[in-house]
Amino acid sequence: MSCEGESRQLQLLFSWGANSYGQLGLGSSNDELLPQPVTHFPDNKRVITCITGGGGHSAAVTDAGELYVCGQNKDGQLGLNHTDNVPHFSFCSALRSIRVSKVSCGWDFTLILTDNGQVLSCGSNAFSQLGIPQVKSCSVPEPVQTLHEKVTDVAAGLRHTLALTESGQIYQWGLGMASHAKRFSCGNPISPFFTAKEPCQIPGLANIRGKKVIAGSYHSVALTDLGELYVWGSNKHGQLLQKEPFGLQPQKIKSHFFLEEMIQSAWSGWTHLIAQTETGKVFTWGRSDYGQLGRKSVQDESDREEVLLQEYCTEKSLKPPACIQCLTGAQQGMQCFHGDGMNMVCAAMAQKPT
Repeated sequence: MSCEGESRQLQLLFSWGANSYGQLGLGSSNDELLPQPVTHFPDNKRVITCITGGGGHSAAVTDAGELYVCGQNKDGQLGLNHTDNVPHFSFCSALRSIRVSKVSCGWDFTLILTDNGQVLSCGSNAFSQLGIPQVKSCSVPEPVQTLHEKVTDVAAGLRHTLALTESGQIYQWGLGMASHAKRFSCGNPISPFFTAKEPCQIPGLANIRGKKVIAGSYHSVALTDLGELYVWGSNKHGQLLQKEPFGLQPQKIKSHFFLEEMIQSAWSGWTHLIAQTETGKVFTWGRSDYGQLGRKSVQDESDREEVLLQEYCTEKSLKPPACIQCLTGAQQGMQCFHGDGMNMVCAAMAQKPT
């Protein structure tokens, strides 16, 4: 809890969904249909600045730069120097002397970004997703040695990894997308970053300056400093907004999909995407059969902006992004990330008068 002026900010942590491995941090392995308060977080005075979930584990970073983890730990993805599951958020003591700025969870591995721009990873390395080719797995976070420039952002897909450097260059490694790329390449050679076991710069993005990297299960996204989105990888659920089933090279999403507005930030689930524009409009697209998009389908709506989007979308097979009206103009920060599509962890900020 932190005090500022005449008001006091109270941060509440809730989680719900699948909980087979204790990934909700509730101290048990019972599934939860409704949001439950996480009361086992070690220090209620800490403010959570980053929270994320993987295939069966969760991780959170506090304003003190501490990393807390819980859930499945079969491959050492919690970084606790053992492989037992942990049903409550536990401090990653291996990083006691390191200040963490961000964490991102893949299916069975974890990426950690430190304040000084170093990337560490732990968990399974079966698909070379750790960027440390000499190990099969590791239960203590290890540095990714071949990134020689300061890193400002990281993102974990199902079994692939993205990193953004201080100069705006984007790297990918891990074999998670390789089989899909080979299948849709029609026998032609695929780009080396699909099969890289260590960080590999993405050639198609050499002339842009990245601002943020985002990863889904089998797709990748780069947000540029000009407010543009570049996408590549799987398009099974229309997440790339193109007609090809798989993007072998990064392609820019046309700005008319977002009413010609610049993108301020973007996020991804396993198979859907979210983008927020400079004016606060929130657009969602991709897989929707489990209500991931937070809205009705475009075909059922009469909103003028969404009709305009449909007119721009000349390919009948494409389902364009649509704006979530109840979030339009949203400017307040909220940390909200999910794991494998079946569990959710949310940290919300609420104002409490003194």
